[in-house]
Amino acid sequence: MEQCLQTVLIASQDLSIEIIVVDNNSVDGSVELIKGQFPDITLIANKQNVGFSKANNQAITVSKGEYVLLLNPDTVVQEDTFRKVIEFMDANPNAGGLGVKMVDGKGKFLPESKRGLPTPMVAFLKIFGLAALFPKSKLFGQYHLGYLDENEVHEVDVLSGAFMLMRKSVLDQIGLLDETFFMYGEDIDLSYRIIKGGYKNYYYPETKIIHYKGESTKKTSINYVFVFYRAMVIFAKKHFSAQHAQLFSFLINAAIWGRAGIAVVAQFFRNMFLPIVDGSLLLGGLIGLKVWYASYANIIFDDWLVFSGFGISIFIWLLSIFFSGGYDRPFSVYKTIKGWLVGSITVFLLYALLPEEFRFSRALTILGTSWAFLALLLNRLLFFSFGFRAIILFNKKKRRFAIVGDKEEVDRVEGLLYQMIDQPEYVAKVSPSEENPVENSFFISSINRLGELVKIFKIDEVVFCSKNVKAGNIIAQMSLIQADNLEYKIAPPASSFIIGSNSIHTSGDIYMLDLNAINKPENRRSKRLFDIFTGLAITL
Repeated sequence: MEQCLQTVLIASQDLSIEIIVVDNNSVDGSVELIKGQFPDITLIANKQNVGFSKANNQAITVSKGEYVLLLNPDTVVQEDTFRKVIEFMDANPNAGGLGVKMVDGKGKFLPESKRGLPTPMVAFLKIFGLAALFPKSKLFGQYHLGYLDENEVHEVDVLSGAFMLMRKSVLDQIGLLDETFFMYGEDIDLSYRIIKGGYKNYYYPETKIIHYKGESTKKTSINYVFVFYRAMVIFAKKHFSAQHAQLFSFLINAAIWGRAGIAVVAQFFRNMFLPIVDGSLLLGGLIGLKVWYASYANIIFDDWLVFSGFGISIFIWLLSIFFSGGYDRPFSVYKTIKGWLVGSITVFLLYALLPEEFRFSRALTILGTSWAFLALLLNRLLFFSFGFRAIILFNKKKRRFAIVGDKEEVDRVEGLLYQMIDQPEYVAKVSPSEENPVENSFFISSINRLGELVKIFKIDEVVFCSKNVKAGNIIAQMSLIQADNLEYKIAPPASSFIIGSNSIHTSGDIYMLDLNAINKPENRRSKRLFDIFTGLAITL
């Protein structure tokens, strides 16, 4: 939000604009930040989360402007964004609403910038994946209007609530956001009512904004699936005929359970894929060792006893790797070996404590432990050799940075990087000016040659200093330099954090001093372990 408001203030210069922030009872210090850093902004601090629609209505009700813009806090607007959209609305009196071209945190176009009305047929095509298979088709691609050029102005049905500009006079005529929609769907409903009121909605790509998250942030969240699709049911019952609404509701309910099932399966495989592979390899190898050793030593084992021992040993190894961080992304070979070592010691201790009649074979235990080490190590090396980037070998790869800004800001941000993360392997200092820097100067290159620098020096991450680099230039560079492994972040002026998001499917990254967040994998494990043992103790 801080970064968003800084760009909003810059874009508001020389324009008559009022800024209203509605805080829905957040607990992250947002209210204090607004009061301290932005005292001239109108703040509405709710004592409870009243939802997206009601919160926006609170601001619209007290606003005095000719136009109203709904803007998400996870956005960055260009310096000319407000001027351009106001000029367009002034020149097109039939325009009731307007949305702009949105890109994610890597500069990639977000298809939700322009959308069609979710009729039963459009909903069917989207829900069952045909829209994704044929995004440019005029028949199948109606949800995101993929057949329309993203770089041209178009009339559209639905605007995104992330950036939704409307005439206040139109809102006075058609009404504000429908508060029946707590979250999701309210932008579709309001867009449709603008059209029904006799006005047009426009997609306007002459200016761009960054929208870090986008509509797909929580596609793997079951809660998101239920909330989003139920909002669609509310929309259908409100605007469609009874017959169409019934068909739409059937499709939506089918989608809810289908998508929820997919979300559960996807989440399970994402979290459990490597443990399942490890467990299968360990079990297969242990069975093979048992068969070989029984033949070699001419021993008949008690199968129940042996397989019970194998199952317990595999469980201990996998659990030890889990608590050692071996299943945290990215997967570390070092943490895996540490987990194997702790698990092996535990297995040997338990074996030694067993009564004599339950000790199936000391030799098989030793062989099995050796196999576990080889299997776990080779499994990760194999994944790594096939380009699975989530695997880290013994040393975590140090990242190579490029910082774009003036000398003072580059020095400040470089100092922050050295304090926040492991020592970078390399830091390239890039001038925000388009003129080439003097040879042997502080800067190695200029912003207009950033793409070449990224390739030549194999840069992993570009950090823009927003004090010196205009938001328009940042978005232009992000859109121009498209590399799968390249990440972008923005360092706001005088702030002790650097923020960005690599994908609309993630909640974003933040480099911050002394940040010990609860969502760190090791903290989540400790919290879960605390929950389990506390729960067991209370139960007993």
